[in-house]
Amino acid sequence: MPESTVILNDAAIQRAVVRIAHEIAERNEVSQDVAMVGVQRGGVPLAERLSRVLAGIWGHPVPAGKLDVSMHRDDLDRRIAPDVHPTVIPFDITGKTVVLVDDVLFNGRTVRAAMDALNDFGRPKSIQLAVLVDRGHRELPIKADFVGKNVPTSHTETIRVVLDEAGRTDEVVLEKP
Repeated sequence: MPESTVILNDAAIQRAVVRIAHEIAERNEVSQDVAMVGVQRGGVPLAERLSRVLAGIWGHPVPAGKLDVSMHRDDLDRRIAPDVHPTVIPFDITGKTVVLVDDVLFNGRTVRAAMDALNDFGRPKSIQLAVLVDRGHRELPIKADFVGKNVPTSHTETIRVVLDEAGRTDEVVLEKP
């Protein structure tokens, strides 16, 4: 039975989201040009939360979208069938600063797929990356601009992020075999 340790509880996740939102606000002076895009599935609730916090900071709505990267992954030949979710980007990303949001950054391959997928929707002015947890082990030269928590892990450990919009307790759990 795997050993599990809660590394971020509900309150810590909320603090991390607020801190990341303030860092995004500090880095982006032209707030009207910023849009959040969450990577399906784990990045979507984070992007929506960041959008709400940034709207409070900036005093105007911050658009948020959902991006499915399953057909842009470089490991499609190793999967039986990709787990496809809807992509919903109800705004033009051309000329915008797109903050790509995901729950966990590991080897960087999902982020690379997300950048490829974004190209189908326009040409952003820039892409920034926000993640709740960075666990290291990069295989590609990708670095997050905004990180909630760095959690060095082994290859055998996993990070499970529970972000429930239905009111259950949020948590980030480190699972060891």
